[in-house]
Amino acid sequence: MVETVGTGAAPAQFGRGGQPAGPWAKAERHLRKDPALKPWMKRIGACTLAPVEREPYEALVRAIAHQQVHGRAAEAILGRFLALHPTQAFPSPETVLATSAEAMRACGFSQSKIAAIRDIAEKSVGGLVPTRAGCAQLSDAALIERLVAIRGVGRWTVEMLLIFTLGRPDILPVDDFGVREGWKVAVGLEVQPKPKELAAIGESWAPWRSVAAWYLWRTADAAKRSTFKPQ
Repeated sequence: MVETVGTGAAPAQFGRGGQPAGPWAKAERHLRKDPALKPWMKRIGACTLAPVEREPYEALVRAIAHQQVHGRAAEAILGRFLALHPTQAFPSPETVLATSAEAMRACGFSQSKIAAIRDIAEKSVGGLVPTRAGCAQLSDAALIERLVAIRGVGRWTVEMLLIFTLGRPDILPVDDFGVREGWKVAVGLEVQPKPKELAAIGESWAPWRSVAAWYLWRTADAAKRSTFKPQ
């Protein structure tokens, strides 16, 4: 999994009758019906997925910065980028378009990332990238179809935006390595399921597939450690 994934697991929270009692309690009750997920959910604890309320434009720029770069390196590049414009919490699309490619290159962005970020800025000014409020009027599928038209933005990037920025509850990123690895671990498979296979399996998790994905990421993380410890 990559840096866009949210916080780790917290100790389980329970209400009356031993039922989950937290922000995702309804989702957890639904997902615990899956015999493969249930033991891992109990082991990991309550879902602590908490979307970061950024504008989609900013989330997409940050996603591009993190592509194919270690998290710390990406944050260092972003830090230099932000330092170019100290009067703004995050450079606006208009500011990005007024920033020279040379200045962005000096921050550490590659030419391809500069082109992608500029395209996000142009598409934001032009209205293709909706505001956070505007996203509320669009379905998951409509946002995916709309945003993958941007240079450097693929379906996975939009799915991360939907989960971790917009808080959409029913997204299952079946192309994500960590999600498929989590299911492999949960059911003891020799190899990861194909994306189409996992999509079919995940139909029963609707309308809470984002929470299922969160648990699969945590399951994959747990399998990497010799002794399981909630993050």
